[in-house]
Amino acid sequence: MKASDLLVQCLENEGVDYIFGIPGEETLDLTDSLSRSKIKFIVTRHEQSAAFMADVYGRLTHRPGVCLSTLGPGATNLITGVADAHLDRAPLVAITGQAGLEKTHKEAHQYLNIVEAFRQFTKWNSSVTRADFIPEIVSKAFEIARDRPGATHIELPEDIAAEQTNKVPLVKKPSSRIRMPDEDELQRSAKLIEAAEMPVILAGNGVIREDASEELRKFVRSTGIPVVTTFMGKGAFPADDEHYMGSMGVKDRDHIMCGFARADLVICIGFDHVEYSPRFWNPDGSKNIIHIHSDQHEVDEKYIPDLSLVGNIRISLKHLLPFCKRREMPEYFSKVRKNMEKELLEFKDDTSFPMKPQKIIYDIRQALDREDIIISDVGAHKLWIGRLYPAYEPNTVQISNGLASMGFALPGAIAAKLLRPERKVVTIAGDGGFLMNVQELETAVRLGCDIVIVIFDDAKFGLIEWHEKKKFDASFGIDFLNPDFVKLAESFGAHGIRIEKAEDFSPQLENALKAGGVWLMDVRVDYSENMKLTEKLNNNFCDI
Repeated sequence: MKASDLLVQCLENEGVDYIFGIPGEETLDLTDSLSRSKIKFIVTRHEQSAAFMADVYGRLTHRPGVCLSTLGPGATNLITGVADAHLDRAPLVAITGQAGLEKTHKEAHQYLNIVEAFRQFTKWNSSVTRADFIPEIVSKAFEIARDRPGATHIELPEDIAAEQTNKVPLVKKPSSRIRMPDEDELQRSAKLIEAAEMPVILAGNGVIREDASEELRKFVRSTGIPVVTTFMGKGAFPADDEHYMGSMGVKDRDHIMCGFARADLVICIGFDHVEYSPRFWNPDGSKNIIHIHSDQHEVDEKYIPDLSLVGNIRISLKHLLPFCKRREMPEYFSKVRKNMEKELLEFKDDTSFPMKPQKIIYDIRQALDREDIIISDVGAHKLWIGRLYPAYEPNTVQISNGLASMGFALPGAIAAKLLRPERKVVTIAGDGGFLMNVQELETAVRLGCDIVIVIFDDAKFGLIEWHEKKKFDASFGIDFLNPDFVKLAESFGAHGIRIEKAEDFSPQLENALKAGGVWLMDVRVDYSENMKLTEKLNNNFCDI
């Protein structure tokens, strides 16, 4: 058979159901093979978007999402989305075309050494230099992306794609790599927990990545130890549980840090350093730490665990629980939680316009059920979502965190709706980030997606203004002009709404969610709240 046919068969063998991408001259054989496959090829309008879609696919399914591009500029356009998956540990396999092998030793049209370029953004990558190597290369790429969550990359030169081969996909056999914690490790961890007066759990992305949310909930409710999540860990523990103290990720001294200021033991469960540097919550390196993760900890002077339970997080928590005793949550931690709840409700009845970011987030939360999904782009709104948006179930809040890439939200929402059509999906983006991948409005309309896009409109890069004002008490280079977002949406075949007063936002959002289709809501936002928050946190730190 043709090598490209074999590659597609290998992808089917790995359970691939979607490939997101853009075809090119050097992938003609591969797209021809895909035309006869049960795999659905989702044509996007930019390769970066294709990678973001594969990224979110991997987060929601825990199976590698697949994206495709041609050589040269198509491949380099994938890099941002691939790097996003790499830093946020989302399983992803990128496939790129390439010129024929006869061009690889000399200067040639559109030829770049893509394998070398992708190496720093992937767990592993390789070029296919013989058709017979395809089964092993595909199997390895998927195994690494899945078992060491992150991105891998396969390059397929166009002359290799047309080669003939007698090889077939490798037989898939179930395997288990679960490391069981030994009893000594468990007893020592339990003793350290028992000796602590004010222990706190820090739950990160790894809890969601490993489907360990249920075990975390049992552990917290049985031990009475309060829990804080990272932004990427939102939903790993329900925000309406009395043991939940909030999510942390803001570099200012947030109220959640009041809990950490008092904590003498931090039990880090599935916490990745890229989520929130330990220097913010353990600045003097004095806290005792228990590291519960599938990987060894990152070397960091502010993160030196006293004990590590390295292995499957679900198994570790399940076996640790019987060794731990029940305790009452300290009243101080309950006050931290009440402060968080108070802030969420503070602007629920606010009718000022432009709208307060807190009010927009409150109204969005009220419109969605527990398992509905929001996709956050990157900007000032992301910090408000991270701090205030209550998440109740895992994988219901998707954020580009490690790379923090603008343009993530709209492509991510399309992938989320394809995978979870029964759930409401709302995208929240700033005007700057939204316009970075606005072309995917056409993709969403073409695919018949039911999504609502809420734009925080301030005609500037609001997050940068926030940082500039904190550092220099002035801002520079952040202003721009926006298009008419309503007309822009309509030109793509979507629905556009401009919110003129705060009282209209909630009913218009409810209507859009019920009506179906692609809706864009242009909402003017009052980002003077950004500096007010900074002043509040600095002046009232731990005033509980």
